[in-house]
Amino acid sequence: MKYMLIMRSTDESAAAMQDLDFEEVIATMGRFNEELINAGVLVAMDGLDDPAEGVVVDYSSTPPVVTDGPYGETKELFGGFWVLDVASKEEAVEWAKRAPLAGPGMKAEIRRIPTIDEFPQDNSWIQRERAWRERTGQL
Repeated sequence: MKYMLIMRSTDESAAAMQDLDFEEVIATMGRFNEELINAGVLVAMDGLDDPAEGVVVDYSSTPPVVTDGPYGETKELFGGFWVLDVASKEEAVEWAKRAPLAGPGMKAEIRRIPTIDEFPQDNSWIQRERAWRERTGQL
């Protein structure tokens, strides 16, 4: 089963990260990533750029409204992710508990990634997606 571990922080915890030694942050994260690789559970991972460089597309009106970052009133920020292929949610939780995300406001959200086999296989869109996944080696 695949699970996404989503790194989340608050504005305050993100600001506190600015005071940390960047080389040590990279080394700490690198050691954790290496554990995931050595355990054979890492499928994908990436961090995200500063929220001030992003945009939000709000679909509550037509046409959608695009707003440049930074975003006022942000309670939590999505900072990056790992995708793990593990046996259970409990195993994903154990990996998340080991992630180097210590500090007030830092969280990891864990979400299962459903497989294509869980969707109606007679649906033409699902069949197209399955064909694409087969063509690109993702199935």
